[in-house]
Amino acid sequence: MATDPVCGMFVEESARALHADVRGRTYYFCCESCLEAFRAPDIELRRLKGRVALSCVLAAPILLLTYGQPTTSTAASWLMLALATPVQFGAGWRFYAGAWDGVRARTPNMDLLIALGTSAAYFYSLAYVLSPSQISSGSPFFDVSATVIALVLAGKLIEASVRGNATDAVRRLAGLQPATATLVGDDGEREVPVDRVKVGDVFVARPGDRFATDGIVMEGSSSVDERMLTGESLPVEKGIGDAVVGGSVNVAGALKVRANRVGADTTLAKIMKVVQDAEGDRSPVERLADRVSAYFVPLVAIAAAASFCAWWFLGGKPFSFALTAAVAVLVVACPCALGLATPAAVAVGVGKGAENGILIKGGEYLERAQKIDTVVFDKTGTLTEGKAQVTDVLPAQDWREGPEGLLRMAGVAEKWSAHPLASAILERAERSHGSEFVPDPDSFEAVSGKGVSASWSGDQILLGNVKLLEERSVRVDEWTRSTLDGLQSEGKTAVVVAVNGRVEGLIAVSDRVKESAAGAVEALRKMKISVLMVTGDGRLTAEAVAREVGIETVFAEVLPETKASVVKRLQSEGRTVAVVGDGVNDAPALAQADVGIAMRSGSDIAVEAGGIILMRDDPRDVVAGIQLARKTMTKIRENLAWAFAYNVALIPVAAGLLYVVAGVLLSPILSGAAMAMSSVTVVSNSLTLRRFRPSY
Repeated sequence: MATDPVCGMFVEESARALHADVRGRTYYFCCESCLEAFRAPDIELRRLKGRVALSCVLAAPILLLTYGQPTTSTAASWLMLALATPVQFGAGWRFYAGAWDGVRARTPNMDLLIALGTSAAYFYSLAYVLSPSQISSGSPFFDVSATVIALVLAGKLIEASVRGNATDAVRRLAGLQPATATLVGDDGEREVPVDRVKVGDVFVARPGDRFATDGIVMEGSSSVDERMLTGESLPVEKGIGDAVVGGSVNVAGALKVRANRVGADTTLAKIMKVVQDAEGDRSPVERLADRVSAYFVPLVAIAAAASFCAWWFLGGKPFSFALTAAVAVLVVACPCALGLATPAAVAVGVGKGAENGILIKGGEYLERAQKIDTVVFDKTGTLTEGKAQVTDVLPAQDWREGPEGLLRMAGVAEKWSAHPLASAILERAERSHGSEFVPDPDSFEAVSGKGVSASWSGDQILLGNVKLLEERSVRVDEWTRSTLDGLQSEGKTAVVVAVNGRVEGLIAVSDRVKESAAGAVEALRKMKISVLMVTGDGRLTAEAVAREVGIETVFAEVLPETKASVVKRLQSEGRTVAVVGDGVNDAPALAQADVGIAMRSGSDIAVEAGGIILMRDDPRDVVAGIQLARKTMTKIRENLAWAFAYNVALIPVAAGLLYVVAGVLLSPILSGAAMAMSSVTVVSNSLTLRRFRPSY
C-alpha cells in the first residue's frame, strides 16, 4: 500500500488509478478529493498565470490607444471595448464571483472593491462608446478597468506563489520516500515497492540509498545524512540498535534495517502532515485582519461614493472627473496587502522552521511562542541524553591493572545481568576495547537490590553497593565512602568493585547532560526568559543536572499529573509557559502549556501533544524556535502596519486631496500600481525571513 501525500491514509491496490505525476515521481491518492486538493495549487497557479497574461496582452494596446494619440476616435473606442471586455468579464470574472460570495456571507471583501471600481470604469466607458453624444466631456476609461485588473491579478499571482511554498515543501518531503526497498529473507534479496514493506521486515540500504522506512539497524555501521529531515548538516553515525528515519540517506557502509514504522506512522509522513496542517491553520492575528477587512470595505465604498458626490454635486466637476476620483478610492484602498500580511509571513516562517528541523504546527503556535517568558524543561532525554553512560572509572591506588582492568572486571560481573547499569558498563567496555574484551563469567549471581557476584579465571568479583560488600565481609575504607558520597552528590549512580575480598575501585554511571544544554539555558536567559526544570527523578540527581546547565529553580520527584499542575500554577501567575519534554509522562504538561515543545526522539504521545517538534533533539532549537516566532511576528506587525498606513494615507490622496493641493488627480491606474506595489512590499518583507539565523 502507498501513503496518500494529502491525508496520510493508506492507498489500497484498487485505488491506484488515482495518481498524479510531478517531476518524474508518481503520487497515489485514496480519493478524488485528495487528488484534487493535491492538484489545486498548481491548477490555480496555472489559471492565474493565464489570466495575468491575457489581461496584460489586452491592456497594453488599450494603453497605447489611450495615451498614444491626442484624441480618441470612434474606431479606437470600439477597438478598446473589444479588447477590454474579455479582461473585464474573462480574466476579471473571479472578482465578481468573490464579491458575490462575500455579499452572501455578509462579509464584504476586497474583491467587492475591485469589482465596483473596474465595473464603474467599464460601464461608463461602454456608455461613452454607445452614446457619445449623451456624455458632454471626458473619454472612455477602458485603460483603467483593464490595467487595474491586470495589476491586481499580478498581485494575486504573487500571493498564490507564496501560499504554494508549503505545498512545494510537502512535495519535496514526499519525494524523499524511495519507490522501492530491497528486502532480505531466507530466499535472498528481492526488490519490492516501498508500500509493500511491513513492520518487522528487514531491508538493506547500501551507500547512496535512501532508507525505505523508519527502522532499527540490525547489522553494519555507517554514517547517515538526515539534513532534509532535521536540518543537521553533518552525517550522523549509526550502528547496531540505532534508529534510522525513512527518506534519510545512507552515506557509507551497507546496513540491514528492521522496519518498525511504515506508511502514515513514519516520521516522514508525520512531518508532511504537520506542514500541511500548518499551511491550513489561521492564526488569531490573521482572523483579526479578516474582521478588520469586513468593516473596512464598506467604509471604503462609502468614501468612494462621498468623493464622487463631493466633486460632481458640490465641486461642480464633470462626471468623468468625479468618477475618476471614486474609482481611484476603490482601487487604492483595496486591502490586498492586508490579506497577505499574515499568511505570507506565516508560510515563510513555518517553512524556515522546517528547514532547520523545527516543525511548527501552524500560525497559532508561532503567535503563542513569541510571547513565551517561561520555559520548563524535563530532564531525562531533554537536557540529558536519556541513556545511562559510564562517566567515571576510578581504580584504587594499589590496583595494578588500571582503569581498563577495573572496567574489564566490572564487565565480566555484569555480562549476564539485565540491569540498566550493566548495559552501560558493557557498552563502555566494548566500545573502548572491542566485543572480545569482556569474556563470559564462570559463574554469576544477581543479588536483588544490592548488586552481582561472579567468578572468572579464579577471581571472585563483587559489584554493587556498600551493603553487598559488608554482607560479604569486604572492608569499605574511608576513601571508598568519601568518593561514593562525592559521586552521588553530583547526581551519579556509583557502584563499588571488589576482587577477591578487596575494594579495587568504583564505577559511576549517569545520564549525561547534552553538550548544548547549558548554552541553550544561557541563551534563553539573555532573552529575558525564566528557565525551570520539572522532573520525576530524585532531588540529588535533578539538582546536579540543574547546576551543570545553569538552572536555579528545580521541581524534583514530580508525578506526571503534578507536572501539569506546576505549569498551571505558573500560568496563574500571568506567565506564558513553554514545556519541553519527550516522554509519555510529559504529555499532560505539554498539553497544559501555552506551547508544548516535543523532542522527535520521544514518545508518539508527547509529539502529538506538542505544538512545536524539534527534529534534532537539540535544546538550542528551543531558542531558535522562539527567536523564529518573534521574528515572524515582527514581520507580521510590520506588514500590517504598512498595509494600514498605506490605505489610510492614500485614500485621501485618491479622493482628490492631491488635486486640491497640487492640481493633480490620482489616476486609477496609478492607484492600481500603488496597490500592487503594496502587496509586493508585504511579500518581500516576509521573504526576508529566509535569511533568519538563530543566535545562541
